[in-house]
Amino acid sequence: MPFIIVYTTHPDEQSANKISSELIQKKLVACANIFPMQSAYWWQGNIENGNEYVSILKTIQENFDKVKLEIEKVHKYEVPCIMKIEVEANESYEKWIRESVTAL
Repeated sequence: MPFIIVYTTHPDEQSANKISSELIQKKLVACANIFPMQSAYWWQGNIENGNEYVSILKTIQENFDKVKLEIEKVHKYEVPCIMKIEVEANESYEKWIRESVTAL
């Protein structure tokens, strides 16, 4: 019973917490892990380096489109990173994820 994680980056901890909390409250994701990181990337013809926060959001495949739309509505980045990764875990954890979210 595979599920997905949605990987997204944020400009700061407050943004990561706000988006994650909203998705959890709406029962679109079961869990969010948030942590700081350093990033290097191309942006508008230049190599940029900076501090960001990443969130790993755990949910079911059926919720991906809604999660993506919710993130895009409130995200501060012009081009937000919203990646879907299919994963498998132990049966009891996957069951908990399915029980913790609402399929729309």
